Amino acid sequence: MSIIVEGLTKVFGSQKAVNNISFTINKGEVVGFLGPNGAGKSTTIKMITGFLPQDAGAVSVCGLSVAEHPLEIKRKIGYLPEANPLYFDMYVKEYLGFIAGVHKVPQVAQKIKEVIALTGLGVEQHKKISQLSKGYKQRVGLAAALIHEPEVLILDEPTSGLDPNQIIEIRNVIKEQGKNKTVLFSSHILQEVEAICNRVIIINKGQIAADDLLVNLKKNTGTNKVIITFKEVAGKELMQALNAVSELETTDGFTWQLTTSDEAATRKQLLEMALRENLNITALQTETNNLESVFRSLTN
Repeated sequence: MSIIVEGLTKVFGSQKAVNNISFTINKGEVVGFLGPNGAGKSTTIKMITGFLPQDAGAVSVCGLSVAEHPLEIKRKIGYLPEANPLYFDMYVKEYLGFIAGVHKVPQVAQKIKEVIALTGLGVEQHKKISQLSKGYKQRVGLAAALIHEPEVLILDEPTSGLDPNQIIEIRNVIKEQGKNKTVLFSSHILQEVEAICNRVIIINKGQIAADDLLVNLKKNTGTNKVIITFKEVAGKELMQALNAVSELETTDGFTWQLTTSDEAATRKQLLEMALRENLNITALQTETNNLESVFRSLTN
């Protein structure tokens, strides 16, 4: 296991920001770490990276305790925090050289050249960081997180400030890094998490609300929409008799939108009802959960 979190707790005054959470992440996994504002995401990330001590529980990274080996852990982690801390008076290459020196990276010039190419900083590499757009400042932060070739990559809002084209480029970088690294990826842009991650951990009010493969969360959490159109008008009382349906809408009696917790059962009941009532179905489709609907279901 690359990251093991056991009973992790952090208290600020009378508030438990993180309350006894546990999870593990393996090498080669790209895991989305989600939650509403104030849920405990950034606090958890800071404890995993050793920037904030825990009040209870334990964290280990690559087999080392974060509490007992803080410096060794920082060598193994590439961390891009939400508030990307950069030295604005330094030039891009100068800053990356400084970070490489902190990590005692060999062949610094070659490594700087590689991460600049990897993160798409080539056209801006001779500028001062203060002269860069927010999106390129994010790229500098990502390059700094990658320059020492860490085993674990922890990214807190890495696509913040990027335009759509830049987001796709950085998304591809993260996915490529996930082939041989452990990646923990936090973002409020749920479409990005859906595009990059196959597993999601959702934290709410300091506790784990979900930890599963994305496909399982979509299948088992929240509700689906079944949309059916009949050739004839279908009465409301017929639709209300469908026991897996929680909400129903129609504008004309021909097309109905049904909210259901059991899509398969609802489709079966609709077919049986149509046969029994001599109704002709002209269209039947399902709108499955996306990550946004799962997130809202678990955190509202």
